[in-house]
Parts: sequence; C-alpha cells; structure tokens
Amino acid sequence: MPQPIKNMLCLALAMLLALLPCTSLAEAAPNPTRSPNAPAYNAEEPENLEEDQLTAWSCLVMEESTGEIIFEKNINMILYPASTTKIMTVLLGIEMCGLDEIVTVSANAVNIPDPDATMLGLDVGEEIRMEDLLYGTLLRSGNDGAVAIAEHVSGSEWEFVNLMNERARELGMTNTHFMNPHGLHDPNHYTTAYDMAILARYAMSNPVFRQIAGTRNYNIDKTNTHRARTLTTRHRIMLQTYSGEANSYYYAPATGIKSGYHSMAQYCYVGSATRDGVDLISVVLCSGRYDYMRDTQRLFEYGFSQFESVTVGHLYQMYPFKVYTSGYALNDQGLGELELSAVPADPANDPLITLLHEDVDVMARNLQNMVLVQYTRALVAPITAGEVIATMTYVIPGTGEVVDYNLLATRSVPERTDLPPTLAEIAEMTAADPNPFPPITPEVVIIFMLPFIIAGLVVFAIWYLLRASRKFYARLPKSGRRYAK
Repeated sequence: MPQPIKNMLCLALAMLLALLPCTSLAEAAPNPTRSPNAPAYNAEEPENLEEDQLTAWSCLVMEESTGEIIFEKNINMILYPASTTKIMTVLLGIEMCGLDEIVTVSANAVNIPDPDATMLGLDVGEEIRMEDLLYGTLLRSGNDGAVAIAEHVSGSEWEFVNLMNERARELGMTNTHFMNPHGLHDPNHYTTAYDMAILARYAMSNPVFRQIAGTRNYNIDKTNTHRARTLTTRHRIMLQTYSGEANSYYYAPATGIKSGYHSMAQYCYVGSATRDGVDLISVVLCSGRYDYMRDTQRLFEYGFSQFESVTVGHLYQMYPFKVYTSGYALNDQGLGELELSAVPADPANDPLITLLHEDVDVMARNLQNMVLVQYTRALVAPITAGEVIATMTYVIPGTGEVVDYNLLATRSVPERTDLPPTLAEIAEMTAADPNPFPPITPEVVIIFMLPFIIAGLVVFAIWYLLRASRKFYARLPKSGRRYAK
C-alpha cells in the first residue's frame, strides 16, 4: 500500500478514536461513608435503627431458622464479596472431602501474584490435613489455603470455580458469579448481600462449618515442612482483646463467620450471632474500616430486639386450658371449673421457639389448635391439686421434634357427698356384696309384701263393689203383671 494512503488511513483512524467517548481503564474504588444527615444512633433503643445510621452500601440481618429478613438496605445491589468468598470454598471442601485427607500444596497455590493477598505461609509440596486447611482458610483468610482446597477438590482452580457457580445456582444465589476461590478482585466476581445471606444460612446448617466458623484459636499439627502452629481468627469482632489491648469492637453474641477486604470491595463481613436461643445471620458489604463492625453490631441488636425465644410451656401459661368437672360439692367456689398447668414430661426436653414479638400472643391464642390433648382420667370430682389430668403433645414445625407435657390440676375439686348413687355405683355395690340375698329387715319385708298387699286391696275393692251392687239391685221393686187378666 502506498505510503500516502497509509498516512490518510492512520489520520482517519485517529480522528475516529478522538470522536469516541473517553473511558477509564481503571475502576474507581468506592468510598463508603455514613450520611451526614443521619440521626444519632441510640444503643439503648436498637429497635429504632435506620438505614442512614449504617455505613454499608448494602446490608441485612436474617433470622437463621426461618430465613426471614428483618432489616435490609439495598440487598440486591451488585458488589464484590472479597474474602467472604471463602465461605463457599470451605463449605465445598467440607462437603467433597474427608477431614483427614492429606492435601499436597502446589506452586500455583503458593505463588499468588497479588501482593496484598493474606497467606497461611504454606510451602510448595507441603502435606497438610484438609481439616487444617479449612480452619486456616476461614480463620486466617489464607488465599493459598483456598487455592489448595480448590485444586484438591476439583483438580484445578478453574474447575473448582465452576463447581462454586453450580452450587450458587442450586442455592438460589441468582446474582452471584465467582471467578476464583479466594475473592481477590475480578470485575466478574460479584454477589449481593441477599445471596451471601442465603449461602451463610446454608453453610451454618452444616455442623462442621458451624464449628469452624465459631472457633477463635486452632492448632495445626506439624507437617513435612512446618512445625506445629497456632492460629487466631482475624475476625476482630470475636476477640475480647486485640493487639494485647481490650477490644472495643468485641461482640459477645458473635459466633462467626467471615470478614473480607480489598480496595474495590472495601470492608465486608458475613456474620452470625446467638442470644437467648435466637440465631441471626448478618451481611455487610462495602463498609468502612471500622464501620463494618459497628454496622454488624447494630444489625444484630436490631434483630435481637425484634425476636424472643419462648417455650411451649410459656405459651401455654399465657392462655391455660380450662376444663369443667362433674360431681363437685355445692360449696365449690369454682363450680367445678378447673384450670390446668403444663409441666414438661421430660424436664430436659423443653426447647425454645423463636418468634417475632407480635407473633407470640397469636401463637399462644392458637396453641389449642396446634397440640394433641389426651385425658388420662374422667373429669369427675374428687380431684386433687397436682394430679395429672391429661397429656399434651406438640410437634415443632420444620424439625418434627416431639415435646410432651403433663397437664396438672391447679387446685382440688371436692366431691358432693349427698348425691344419690348412680346406676354404675349401684351395680358396683351389688357386685361387691358377697350375699346375693339382702338381709331381712322391715324395709325388705315391706318391699317384698307390698305387691301382695296391693293385690289383696285390689281384690277386696272389687269384691266390695260387687257386693254393694247386688244389695242395690235387691232393694229395687221387682217388675210383674199385677193387672193382667
């Protein structure tokens, strides 16, 4: 091609590029801050939490057993999960491998190019138990541990990522896509607060994951390249002391799960907490360096303020069952009405039920329609206080756990003593009498002779009437033919 034509083409291309809109090759890092117009947060009134009092761009708190979301802020906003990604990695490691399996660490796992990646300090060729990798990856956020898990499970990091995305789809994480097992930044590695809550709730249903998530310190045994090590969780919210000093961000009810940070995700935390039988899951995405812990605590406190845990016995006592007895004494102040109290048949089996405040009274009122009551005796006086009148069975929804209660009389009901015997009592007395014939008494003689006396009186009355009739007709003049000729 002649040079003048080449020059003209280059000039035309340059002019075309100049007309195109300019785009930045680098994505700007977010800078989450709390709204300056937000009202001051009152820790004494956590139930009044507002969105503007939270720095996080996206967050929620969920009741774990039901999955009910009780506070939310932009929960479907697409954001980066950072190292909270490792929740999925560790979960799959638990599900796909035995805890005692030996993992051989590859060069790919050790040589992660990102200089800011947190590492366990694994060596190429190190042989380490899967359980130790799981603890190290979740507690210390070891990126080398995450890759080692991925390669051991699926053979390669990329195949494991496919498995992560497949499991995400199975769980209903519709706005999530993974590109690696550790959470280092990739524009196509994203999620939402709602999706992470789904994952965390599912993960916490696994007892091994739950135990790892709640661990603060863990000992890794000696390996072929390392001496024994002790790991302490990086989750500051779970530590009473930090860097040798009292930790003002420590939150006693916290039970896990995973923090995360990189510049494009900012500070993230997927957490769990338990108080008075109420289990909560929280998710905070894109918050501030210390604000992610404040946000988490405020979410949890709001959640706990909305729920309470009660036993079936407590619900029962709000509206106890009443029964009506028969055969009670006329001076019984309750006129035979008897209130029953509920006592667990097994004192060790009286589980808590987690309910929203407004649902407690509703369930208490409807409890009679949710239980099976079987009476163990007739509702006839006399009844003694504390006597078992019936049993009550409740089946906990979801778990199918059966809880039995004894329903006891709360007072004594005296028997009426001047009542004539019933037919059943007469039959019972007759059957219990060894002499089939009654003793001869004036009453018995009268009862026995009464039919004869009555019959005699009837015969006498008839005879008397006939005799009187004859006399009457005898006195009447007899008819004759006195004037006949």
